[in-house]
Amino acid sequence: MFDMMNMMGKMKEVQSKMKEAQANLVNVKADGESGGGMVKATVNGTKQIEVLQIDNDLIKPEDKEMLQDLVVAAINNALQEVEGKSKEALKKSTEGLIPNIPGLDLSGLM
Repeated sequence: MFDMMNMMGKMKEVQSKMKEAQANLVNVKADGESGGGMVKATVNGTKQIEVLQIDNDLIKPEDKEMLQDLVVAAINNALQEVEGKSKEALKKSTEGLIPNIPGLDLSGLM
């Protein structure tokens, strides 16, 4: 027989683990670079930029537009990489908590 109380307890546990996993995303890091490494960015799993490094050779007034494009490219590269790492970290944190029910796709939660 289906144990509703057990299922509700399990859902609270899953919810708690998900909150904990999401809070830990700040520790997931990814790097992106552009311009052959002349611009580098590091982002975390909450999609916040933590570090931005620009090679001194790029800081010239006449190169401003190129520098802006390279910064955008580096940040977008890092954000793309961290998205996959974040999903993997959430998946590992909740592994075994959510039952594998055929036809039930909970991937949108992560």
